Amino acid sequence: MAKILFIEDEEALQKSLAKALEMEGFNVIGAYDGQAGIDAAIKEKPDLILLDLILPKIDGFEVLKRLKSSPETKDIRIIILTNLEQTQSVEKIIEYGPLNYLVKANYNLDEIVAKIREVLK
Repeated sequence: MAKILFIEDEEALQKSLAKALEMEGFNVIGAYDGQAGIDAAIKEKPDLILLDLILPKIDGFEVLKRLKSSPETKDIRIIILTNLEQTQSVEKIIEYGPLNYLVKANYNLDEIVAKIREVLK
């Protein structure tokens, strides 16, 4: 089954979504800050990354920039999963290509899992 890297600093969300994904058969790797996320992406080569934008150490915008500019990680599919919904936040990530941008408050766990399944088809 697909390997998913979840870069998210909110422990409760990290645990609950990881559990939901594991119950669906996904292998989930967690990272609680941007640097750990970059390191895990390089080491683990996940099929998909769920990326928050507000992270300690290195923010999600910089994580996205580094992942998409590295030959090792540029082809990994990424879903932005954040509470930032301002236009400038969305515009800031558009340059990195077609990404799914989900606002946490607008989706429940089942809907997020369904979106992940859709992206991984």
